[in-house]
Amino acid sequence: MGEKEYLTFIDESGKELKCEILMTFMWTKTNKNYIIYTDNTKDENDNLNVYAGIFYNEDRTRLDPIETENKWDEIDKRLSKLKG
Repeated sequence: MGEKEYLTFIDESGKELKCEILMTFMWTKTNKNYIIYTDNTKDENDNLNVYAGIFYNEDRTRLDPIETENKWDEIDKRLSKLKG
């Protein structure tokens, strides 16, 4: 397995948040690049908090939210494959 990759976000108070990239993919149906990442925190049910967005450049400095159910369904399918 390769070396882990990370994203770093700056919150409103200026604090850095380092997130691990779980996967990226280009979905040919939308012709957009997607990124799935985690801050490695868990929810109240002990599930890993996972986030996703659409990115537009190689350094991933601009992320847009996932706004439709069918895009979330595709992300869920990809995550299921990742879990094995």
